[in-house]
Amino acid sequence: MIDVLVVDDDVRVAEINAAYVAKIAGFHVSCLAHTAAEALAALDTHHVDLILLDHYLPDETGLQLVGDLRRRSLATDVIMVTAARDIATVQAAMRHGALQYLVKPFTFAGLRSKLEGYAALHRTFEDGGQAEQSEVDRIFGALGAANAGPAELPKGHSTATADRVRSVLRSADAPLSAQDVALRAGVSRQTAQRYLKLLERAGRIRLTLRYGETGRPEHRYEWV
Repeated sequence: MIDVLVVDDDVRVAEINAAYVAKIAGFHVSCLAHTAAEALAALDTHHVDLILLDHYLPDETGLQLVGDLRRRSLATDVIMVTAARDIATVQAAMRHGALQYLVKPFTFAGLRSKLEGYAALHRTFEDGGQAEQSEVDRIFGALGAANAGPAELPKGHSTATADRVRSVLRSADAPLSAQDVALRAGVSRQTAQRYLKLLERAGRIRLTLRYGETGRPEHRYEWV
């Protein structure tokens, strides 16, 4: 599980954001904080992989808090979740090492997209080892690819269907064919293929080919 600290000065907003995080597979909310001081205290007592951080805090800004983390040599990752949308703040967030920047107000799908991109990055880092240039490119593109996911679906596509297809792929133990996905998601094969193409273009699934004795190779899909 990826442990998350939610930091927002508005108690209700912090609770809503925490509820969103709790709905996403693989994430666990370790604690909430409403000031920079509370956030630092939480980091002393809880394991935290990722901070969802508001910029406007009563005692110091979110970016000042990130600076505090780095001075303490805390390698906790940060995604800014804030109403601050001026370019200077966005640029400063990048320079301070924030992995992503989500502007309020946002949808659950928007947050989920960011977190699923982070989860893919987190898994890559846990694997360790050496990285060729292609792997480096994939690492640096992991969070960006999340933005191209089905959070904003093309006209004629259903969020509920996209969620079912995504859930089927995430829970699969092995690559699946379009027919496998269709059966598990309760949709037609043609519908499954439409959503699989969206996910493939967004970099969320990997397509491989399985060759049989005769006929064309079968397309197999797996969540990445």
